[in-house]
Amino acid sequence: MLITIGIILLILWLLGIIGVYTLGWYIHILLVVAIILFIIKLVKKA
Repeated sequence: MLITIGIILLILWLLGIIGVYTLGWYIHILLVVAIILFIIKLVKKA
């Protein structure tokens, strides 16, 4: 579940970089959230 959410957030972030520059701060927040979700997943797996 966390990986799915993280992948969706990363895709949205990449689409934002390519197309929309007006939401720059929001896109970076999505990236941070995705990275945090991946770290949580790695910690739970270990």
